Amino acid sequence: MKKILTIAILTLVTAALCFAGSATGFVTDAKCAKAGKAGAGHAGCAKGCIGGGEAAVLVDADGKIYEIAEQDKVKEHAGAKVTINGMIADGKISSIESVEASD
Repeated sequence: MKKILTIAILTLVTAALCFAGSATGFVTDAKCAKAGKAGAGHAGCAKGCIGGGEAAVLVDADGKIYEIAEQDKVKEHAGAKVTINGMIADGKISSIESVEASD
């Protein structure tokens, strides 16, 4: 029984590590991101919309939109270009380890 439990735990840990990564882009609001609005010129609107309750997302240079589970960790970066390190899979950032300013 201990052997099966150990194998199960190791499998879960290995699977979790496979999804760890980073994504770089602008933190913007979900509504505007879907309309193709993001970037440095959209910073003021992103700050206002996120501050007003709209969900924050990350939009990378290719226009891919990443949903963010831990909203409180990115709200202060609204409108800014950042690199988010954490658990990223299928267009979703489910867990954030760090958020760093990016050039």
